[in-house]
Amino acid sequence: MNDHYIDVNKDYIETLPSWAQEFAKKYGSKTANLYILHGNIRDYLPHKSNVGEFTFTRIQEYIADRLFGNKDIIAFYDRSSAVTFLTEEMTADYQRIMCERYPDLEDPADLMSGDPQESFFYLEKYFLSRIPKNRRDCRMVFIIDYAETVVPQGDLSRYNEEDRFCFVTLSRWAENPLFTDGDVSIVLLTQNLADISQRLVGSPATVKVNVPFPDEKVRLKFLESKLNEGKLLLDRGLSGAQIASVTNGLNLMNLNRLISENFEISKVLTLEYLRQKKKEIIENEAAGLLEFLETGFDLSHVSGHKFVKKRFKNAAKAIKKGRLDVLPMGYLISGPVGTGKSFMVTAFAGEIGIPMVKFRNFRSKWQGDTESNLERILNILKSMAPVAVMIDEADAFLGDRSQEGDSGTSNRVFAQLASFMGNTEYRGRIIWFLITCRPDLVPIDLKRQGRAEEHLALFYPESNIEREDLFNTLVRKLDLDIRNFPIRDLFTAFKYEYSGADLEALLTRAKLLAAMEDRVFIRREDMEEAMGDFVPGAYPHEIELQNLVATVECTSKEMLPPRLRKMNGSELVQKIQELKLLTGEH
Repeated sequence: MNDHYIDVNKDYIETLPSWAQEFAKKYGSKTANLYILHGNIRDYLPHKSNVGEFTFTRIQEYIADRLFGNKDIIAFYDRSSAVTFLTEEMTADYQRIMCERYPDLEDPADLMSGDPQESFFYLEKYFLSRIPKNRRDCRMVFIIDYAETVVPQGDLSRYNEEDRFCFVTLSRWAENPLFTDGDVSIVLLTQNLADISQRLVGSPATVKVNVPFPDEKVRLKFLESKLNEGKLLLDRGLSGAQIASVTNGLNLMNLNRLISENFEISKVLTLEYLRQKKKEIIENEAAGLLEFLETGFDLSHVSGHKFVKKRFKNAAKAIKKGRLDVLPMGYLISGPVGTGKSFMVTAFAGEIGIPMVKFRNFRSKWQGDTESNLERILNILKSMAPVAVMIDEADAFLGDRSQEGDSGTSNRVFAQLASFMGNTEYRGRIIWFLITCRPDLVPIDLKRQGRAEEHLALFYPESNIEREDLFNTLVRKLDLDIRNFPIRDLFTAFKYEYSGADLEALLTRAKLLAAMEDRVFIRREDMEEAMGDFVPGAYPHEIELQNLVATVECTSKEMLPPRLRKMNGSELVQKIQELKLLTGEH
């Protein structure tokens, strides 16, 4: 009896990557016919031989050779290449048997057609004809690439005739006991699960296996193979291990392209070049849905907010010591507009030296695209870890479970994101920062413990000493030339509740006044004129509301200004309700 290739090689299974082991074990259980491989399927996949050597192949070859041993019958299909077989012998056997069974076949080319309504019909008849009476003497595998073009995401009511045929055929194959007993397996390949029929994805008869991005060890093995081939040129003192460490987020295809481009022009790889190319590649892979945030600042460039800075510095120490287990899953950063919430977060990223990305709008008017975009982003984040993720205006950006009017897209997206944020596997590796001036509008699901569990708030400086400290920090941040003058006197003369954004705008105005007199330095007269002309924003009720809701959300009293610390819970709630009425909220 010719048993399953990966059944009779138990030791061999241990040499496979984790996703392939999962696939092999589920296949070996002999209880499923339909498998969906998704994720990093357009990459080179690593295979470790029994003697510890690594080779790298594409997924079709990997499935055929590494998982099934190039035995029995292995067929392929995609819209471009139509039906093909692994070997010419397999092709000849298929054509011979089907031409004998259908002697009136008008055109034998229909057997290899790119039209699934034709090719799937004949392939099914062929598979069933090859199932012997004693069953598992002949294993058959049918690999369908670009499955999203065969069974696309969408309502069945909107499917055309061909889409319905493919959906019904694959659903029937998934539950066909003859296929199960006869060892006929269907493997669908797609990068994003969200791109294909969710009915098929959600079927209990379907097995789903995620192919992850390569980790640091795999990248290092790939780089070592390139070094051994003499196709990798490194800067002096740079090692393959260093490259593997800084290229998290890149798959092997991108890494190979980067190496090959430099090799062709005899240019050595440098760390700075790698970091820049990595940023470009990941932004391209994310199709504009993620933006890298570059920062030349750290927490020393942040004025005030001592408690929040202390928390972030402690977190930075924990990261540098490798104690990721003590870090929160994420942070909710609140406070009124202009308090420097986004700057605080980017300064923290600069403190710990890990990349920070910002979510851009991933929502689409086309059905299924939004879920697909989010799945792509989350896969990239997993591959980039450790990484910090900023979501600005989180109250408006994230939505909630109760949104209506988009066929359930918002609900599904919210659930997908909430589930990912709460995955403790990524504690300390993917750090979430939800930034908002209205934390009361952020759904409880996202700001509870286990997700954005640390709630920090920033407030305007309360005293002239704090304002002076903020002023001096901004002068350093903006690299301004200030001719010494007592700024505290001007704060006494112009009594406003300045935010950091207000002071930065005033410094820019003063710099403009100096430039009009062909000066590169700012004098007291410039600052006095700018502050005297300044009119604060005409929205005091909105600012106070933002102060109060941030106070309610704080997870520590120590960060609150004295006047807000004195207010009890009932006072805060009553005042918030009054301000919402004044601002027209219901």
